[in-house]
Amino acid sequence: MTDNRRHLPSVDQILQHCSELQATWGHPRVSRLVREELAQYRANMQQGAVANLSRQATIDLIVHAVRKTLLRQDQPSLVPVFNLSGTVLHTNLGRAILPEAAIDAINTVASAASNLEFDLCSGKRGDRNTHIESLLCELSGAEAVTVVNNNAAAVLLVLNTLANNGEVPVSRGELVEIGGAFRIPDVMARAPCQLVEVGATNRTHLKDYETAINERTALLMKVHTSNFYIQGFTKSVSESDLAALAEKHSIPFVIDLGSGNLVDMTQFGLASEPTVKQALEHGADLVTFSGDKLLGGPQCGVVAGRKELIDQIKANPLKRALRVDKLTIAALTEVLKLYRNPDRLIAELPTLNYLNRRAEDIESQAHRLLESWQAALTSTFTCSIEQCESQVGSGALPSSTLPSFALCTRASSDNDINRLVTAARNLAKPVIGRLNDGCFSLDLRCLDDEATFRAQLPQLALALQQQKLTHGNP
Repeated sequence: MTDNRRHLPSVDQILQHCSELQATWGHPRVSRLVREELAQYRANMQQGAVANLSRQATIDLIVHAVRKTLLRQDQPSLVPVFNLSGTVLHTNLGRAILPEAAIDAINTVASAASNLEFDLCSGKRGDRNTHIESLLCELSGAEAVTVVNNNAAAVLLVLNTLANNGEVPVSRGELVEIGGAFRIPDVMARAPCQLVEVGATNRTHLKDYETAINERTALLMKVHTSNFYIQGFTKSVSESDLAALAEKHSIPFVIDLGSGNLVDMTQFGLASEPTVKQALEHGADLVTFSGDKLLGGPQCGVVAGRKELIDQIKANPLKRALRVDKLTIAALTEVLKLYRNPDRLIAELPTLNYLNRRAEDIESQAHRLLESWQAALTSTFTCSIEQCESQVGSGALPSSTLPSFALCTRASSDNDINRLVTAARNLAKPVIGRLNDGCFSLDLRCLDDEATFRAQLPQLALALQQQKLTHGNP
């Protein structure tokens, strides 16, 4: 065996056959991978795990392995997927899908220098906030607006600016936890400010806030429970009453709307959800909300309200650490412009389009796809079209569900259904469904590229066959 290893090609000999690879990926990277593959081949020979090959055959084998590794390493880890989970605004799947106008704007701004912080009129340094502030003010009714990278950052920035080392009364029923175990009390502690819990989980009265106010109270805060709701014996203080109380004590009143939206959702058949404009009309001095939830835009957090307070927030050094980039500004601008024409909003904004798809249209799509889906899965699986309920997701409208239809697939064993889930997830455009009690469901509410979905089905069938032959399980 030692003699055989002595006849292995050298690194230099292999590199002579890698000119194309080196031209594409560079000598250092290719050389390192050749050394790694050669060392692994040598180790496999010592263990008797590979057959003795001619020197040229060994070179070809290693070059092929290096090329395969290079291609795999250059594949992006962030890729488009089919969101058939039944959750429209799925945090793990990127939340809101941007409209074409926003995508075009991103491409335009990304491909050239831009006037991000340059005033073309005066020729002096500008403020990136100006590109979106007037639009947001127009749509929300706010005096001024600033934007940061998400809503948690917006809340943090407001508290750090206006309540640093002060006290902030918040109802116990509003101490929400958002995705990833981030909790409002934790955000407040990092501001830093002192949370003063008032009331009970289910009932909070105006007198609870009044009792909590003292000389250290920096502001009053109401957190919209956008990702849950409490029923039964409940009581909460209205926004207008809290606004009046804050004004009485000359302190700001802040509302964290969370998901936030700019239009009345009931016109689309959804549950009522407070709008930014309503919150400001009810007396809020500042409102914070997300850009990538019901708004349907890119990830960002918006602070809207009184100009005097917004100016203080903009002057906070922390604002620079939390600011958004030119791509977010470009995308958000185009999304906001769509709201100027309500008649076209559903057609042009993907989020509202998905939320408003008719159940009968989804059912028709399911019937068009059922035969092709079943044919790709072989007789091991049984498929059917079943009614289901989609949800909005990302903490928005938690009490609302949307009637929908799904392709539901079952198998005689968990191994088989797990093989299917894995194979679907490993397609060129991964298919993400919902696995529950041995049933793999594909809610079609968000399937807007039926042709690509159907075109992948032969690859799904091949992947299932290969899994069964090579592993017998996922």
